[in-house]
Amino acid sequence: MPRRNSDSSEPGGDMTAGPVSRVTITEAAADVLQRLIDHNGPVMFHQSGGCCDGSSPMCYPLGEFRVGAADVLLGRVFPDTAFWMSADQFEYWRHTHLTVDVVPGRGGGFSLEAPEGVRFVIRSRLFTDAETAVLEAAPAPLRGNELAG
Repeated sequence: MPRRNSDSSEPGGDMTAGPVSRVTITEAAADVLQRLIDHNGPVMFHQSGGCCDGSSPMCYPLGEFRVGAADVLLGRVFPDTAFWMSADQFEYWRHTHLTVDVVPGRGGGFSLEAPEGVRFVIRSRLFTDAETAVLEAAPAPLRGNELAG
């Protein structure tokens, strides 16, 4: 079951409750994320869509991955962890809600969860027509070049 983000409504839920979330996280993934934060401090996710581990969300200590000018901020997951995606990947996934989950197995070599014996994965579904209408009426997601100094 996806975990509710503090600034959005549940996917597929009552759209009058607030903006539509582009990304959420499961309870199991949030538990792993909390352990990583406890050990490493604040973290972030990035999904590039490139080769190697690009199809998996990569978790990095905050400040150790430089967000590109065109990278898109999809949202924040528990507790306040940014989830970024490359602009090219976003063009393919813009109509898709993403849920960060965790499964047993070896993660990406550069992602923080690798030593935990688990890996983060993305589960996806298309937005409903109602969610799409809300997203199309909302301001565009923040891009990396819009970050404050």
